Amino acid sequence: RFYNLRPCQRRCESDRRLQIRSISFVSSPSIVEQQPSLQMEVKLWNDKREREMYDNFAELYAIIKATEKLEKAYVRDIIPSADYEAECQKLIAHFKTLSSTLKDTVPSIERFHDTYKMDCPAAMNRLITSGVPATVEHRAAAAASGVTSAATVAECVQNFITAMDSLKLNMVAVDQVFPLLSDLSGSLNKLSILPPDFEGKTKMREWIGRLAKMGAADELTEQQSRQLHFDLESSYNSFMAALPTAGS
Repeated sequence: RFYNLRPCQRRCESDRRLQIRSISFVSSPSIVEQQPSLQMEVKLWNDKREREMYDNFAELYAIIKATEKLEKAYVRDIIPSADYEAECQKLIAHFKTLSSTLKDTVPSIERFHDTYKMDCPAAMNRLITSGVPATVEHRAAAAASGVTSAATVAECVQNFITAMDSLKLNMVAVDQVFPLLSDLSGSLNKLSILPPDFEGKTKMREWIGRLAKMGAADELTEQQSRQLHFDLESSYNSFMAALPTAGS
């Protein structure tokens, strides 16, 4: 006899698939149990010393980030200058203290900044390059500018007086007058408080251009000498009037 075995084969295959499925279902929990939990606490340190080091790293990171935010707020005029300066001084002081403490573990702040991809250029400039708040920098620049202006004013006064005295002493040769007017013109141009069309500037340019067309041994006539002296004196008076008073 011949029997049709196909129905039996199909039942066997179906039973085998069922068995495999049940095995997979039973084994699944054990696989999950072997995987570490995503909420499991992972220790960064092994002892108190390492814990303190990581705490210092976090503090350094926070100082740099806070300084970056503060710099941006100041640039955008969100925070008053007085508040900015006070907070910036604190951050700089904390940074200096902490960086000194971490000098062995963090020898390069720039490398620390790059390693943790902080992207804080303003903070790096303020904490490392400058070391003082922007307001302090601005005051120092203004003071330096004031000192420079005072020195230039004194130079202009001296050059005015020298040029006028030389004419009174009858030093009227071109090679004597030209350098004096050139020095005076240069000092006037260095003074930013004077406008480009200031009388002294324009008159000195005119006289320098006139003398440049003459020979070195040529001398000013009496009329030219008197006119130059008059222009110098007039320009000097205008110069003194243009200077700001002590209260302005």
